[in-house]
Amino acid sequence: MTDALGTSIVVEDEGPMLVLVGAPGAGKTTVGKACARRLGVAFADSDHLVEKRAGKRVADIFVDEGEPAFRAWERDTVADALREQRGVLSLGGGAVLDPGTRRLLGSQRVVWLQVGVGDAARRVGLNAARPLLVGNVRGTLSALLAQRTPLYEEVCDAAVETDGRTVDAVTDDVLAAVAALGGPRPAGAT
Repeated sequence: MTDALGTSIVVEDEGPMLVLVGAPGAGKTTVGKACARRLGVAFADSDHLVEKRAGKRVADIFVDEGEPAFRAWERDTVADALREQRGVLSLGGGAVLDPGTRRLLGSQRVVWLQVGVGDAARRVGLNAARPLLVGNVRGTLSALLAQRTPLYEEVCDAAVETDGRTVDAVTDDVLAAVAALGGPRPAGAT
């Protein structure tokens, strides 16, 4: 299969062909949809899959059941999606916190969408649908980036900077990175 620019992409029979990770505001959903559109494949977002499974919004899970319950929903949903989804899969920013999820990502093509605090804060604004970011958005994003950056580094096969860039430019780089990878990492690779 090739994308709109003629870049050759291998589509696997099992699991997603591309997984996007990154902090809130990195553009995972927007870029994921653009990649899927160019490749002519399906797009799935793990937060949306959690909402579908739980029957309520992520923000409501946080309020009604707490973050640990949300993380359990997320862990199970991501494990299923990595087995069942095809095309492009975008993970919630905190999915990498789970060691089991990080192990499962070892056999996937994972691209980390990097974003700085300034661009992330501008993109998420005061979005109440992002329960971890209510209040001091910049301070919270800074703490999340400090905590999660080593985890994103651990699971990614490639990283693409998103600050100050268009969706098309980031999408071009993501698809080029996937093409350069040529296939998923072997199971158990780090």
